[in-house]
Amino acid sequence: MARSRVLPVLLGAGLVFAACGGADDAASPTTVAPTTTVPETTAPTTAPATTAPETTAPATTAPATSAPATTAAPATTAPANAYDFSAVGPIVADFVDARGLNGAGLVVVDREDGIVHEEYWGEFGPDRISLVASSSKMVTAGVLLRLQDDGLLDIDAPIAEYVEWGSGNPTVTVAQLLSNSSGLVGLFPDPGYVPYACQFTHAGTLQACGEQVFTTPDDDADIVAPDTEFRYGGAQWQVAGAVAEAVSGKPWSQLIDEIYVQPCGLDALGFNHRFTTFNLGFEYPDAFAADLSTLQPTDNPNMEGGMYTDPDDYAALMLMHLRGGECDGGTVLSAAAIDTMHADRIGEVYGGAAGVDVGYGMGWWVDRASDRINDPGAYGSVPWLDLGNGFGAYLVIEADSSTGNDLANLLYEPVEAAVLAARS
Repeated sequence: MARSRVLPVLLGAGLVFAACGGADDAASPTTVAPTTTVPETTAPTTAPATTAPETTAPATTAPATSAPATTAAPATTAPANAYDFSAVGPIVADFVDARGLNGAGLVVVDREDGIVHEEYWGEFGPDRISLVASSSKMVTAGVLLRLQDDGLLDIDAPIAEYVEWGSGNPTVTVAQLLSNSSGLVGLFPDPGYVPYACQFTHAGTLQACGEQVFTTPDDDADIVAPDTEFRYGGAQWQVAGAVAEAVSGKPWSQLIDEIYVQPCGLDALGFNHRFTTFNLGFEYPDAFAADLSTLQPTDNPNMEGGMYTDPDDYAALMLMHLRGGECDGGTVLSAAAIDTMHADRIGEVYGGAAGVDVGYGMGWWVDRASDRINDPGAYGSVPWLDLGNGFGAYLVIEADSSTGNDLANLLYEPVEAAVLAARS
């Protein structure tokens, strides 16, 4: 069936995950030797703290005017376990140089020891804000799971129970939306699907976009029954965000602030919408250049790929996932919610697959051959967690998904070897 398209190419995020593995025209990078600091060593607990630190919320309606400087030297932590990541740095440095990238960042986290390694190349540093495309999905999914923790939502109940416009697809649930299994048209099979055009613009509101997507009759011939087919990405994520706002009575920016920013002490994480700002395709927009003032204010932030953040903030979220939903300032998610997000829902519920030996949870791709899950983005960010061994890493570049996955494939084994060697 031929379909019109509103964008020539769109955000693919994890579209090349199954393969797991265009470079920028930036200047050649400089490798900075890491310094050593004392890390956090407190083991995770399931008891939440009683207070949360005050942190300025990133607003989707009025982004900051500039990003922090990126000249700070990288920090490598050295807990009681002697971590040696000396084999990792040259791999990244050579790759950055060979691909002509403007730099890279890598943060490794351990469930017990916290941040155990930080290293940056070229223009990158711990405070550099980058657009992370579909590496936003696990953050978005977490908001909905938190609302379930709070008793405001049952992710397995039809959303028609929570919003009047849910009657447009009366059996679809939040769990199906977050696992790309709602039956709505996703980036697969049609990235520029015209009836869902509101997902591609900063105009309007998230609520209006969710309602429009869910009630349009123009998709009737193209949708399939929920939990019968994996259809990655797209407007189903806008619907999920609209449900979150409706059941909480709060705008998305406030939910992000209360759920993540305050308990985790974040200072550079927020959501926006950049399709119409940059007319983006699959390559990182040079026009952004870590400058939030280039993002237009919006009340319709993009749920599946609109997040911006810096490496340290993303690493804090990775550590929260390893610690059963806990940040230093309080509980973000229950341990049960974390397990739900990490589980291979499409395989368990309807025998679905997202690729060869690849499943999908809620915001996380699941490697069925190992304990590794990840949430890669179209611009080259690759966060991954090794759940069995209790560590993870956040790799960020500003290029494209294929390049990011190529580099991640070079790092999986040496990062794992360094972590496991430190414990032996």
